[in-house]
Amino acid sequence: MTSIISAIGTSNPANKFTQTRILEFMIDAHELDAINSSRLEKLYQSSGIAYRHSVISDFGKRKGAYTFFGNNNSLEPFPTTSVRGNLYERTALPLCLEAVDNCLKPINFPAAAITHLITVSCTGMYAPGLDIELVESLQLNPSVERSCINFMGCYGAFNALKIADYICRAQHDAKVLIVDVELCTLHFQKESTLDNWLSNSLFADGAAAVLIQHTDTTDQKLFAIKSFYTEVVTAAKNEMAWRIGDFGYEMRLSNKIAKQIKSGIKGITDNLLKKANVTFDDIGQFAIHPGGRRILEVCDEVFSLDSSQNAHAYQVLRDYGNMSSATILFVLAGLGMKLKTQQREQQILSVAFGPGLTFESMLLAYA
Repeated sequence: MTSIISAIGTSNPANKFTQTRILEFMIDAHELDAINSSRLEKLYQSSGIAYRHSVISDFGKRKGAYTFFGNNNSLEPFPTTSVRGNLYERTALPLCLEAVDNCLKPINFPAAAITHLITVSCTGMYAPGLDIELVESLQLNPSVERSCINFMGCYGAFNALKIADYICRAQHDAKVLIVDVELCTLHFQKESTLDNWLSNSLFADGAAAVLIQHTDTTDQKLFAIKSFYTEVVTAAKNEMAWRIGDFGYEMRLSNKIAKQIKSGIKGITDNLLKKANVTFDDIGQFAIHPGGRRILEVCDEVFSLDSSQNAHAYQVLRDYGNMSSATILFVLAGLGMKLKTQQREQQILSVAFGPGLTFESMLLAYA
């Protein structure tokens, strides 16, 4: 008995910036001297990112023209968590509706048929929340069952996929819609610290929607969900953290994360494959969460990947940056397009990482 990913849709804010333009904003915002400006430029040049999207237009402006941040040298008045939360409320829903439309419309699937709704986000929350707004805007049945996954970080979409899988295996007539939105750039921090340099160089905004059904009740098939495996390495729990502060959410990112992933990912993968009763030779494609260029390179090294096997992760990183939990769904959407012209014998290994330090893994097959 198998659950099916039937369709994936994505969306991004209209504000699209080159990484070079964002660098110029950051140099101004951090008030960097020539030496530190050069250091930051090297970080941006090695990021593997060309473009990022944001709900905030200021990243494309110079001081004096800002509408979200303050216009003096210290960006005062610096937006409070409340101000950032208000912008999340105004902008998250339209992005989600666009992603849902891009998911359901190509397969002519009526939103009224949705039986379960799962929302995912770690960059904003309120109540009545996004789930209620989606029910109202999409005119879903008021009896639709709702679940919300919040504040789990970059691996949050995996938990949504798990819940959808469990539901569809238990209720074969279930039609589960996952809606994932992350507005990471709302939480820009201006202090000139290494953590802020790194997070400000990576994160971006985006949304994705996924339709999950049981294989016996649909002909709309993209990927078959085979198995999941998760493991938390609490010894590394301080390497990645996400806290709510007075001026947005504050990210801690250690430069040891890639090393922790390198040392742990092979064992996690072996446990997943053992659980699914498949071998590594059965894996032909990879969908690794592009948390950063170094993380992808580490995975390439551990798995001895050629340039084509994880290409969609690099492409998403280049074109969109790290959109937290929504990013892996962009990678899978890219793979789904590729499947239209490729053979479908091989399986797909997908992995993401987040606070904990948490490893989430998933095995998919071409449906």
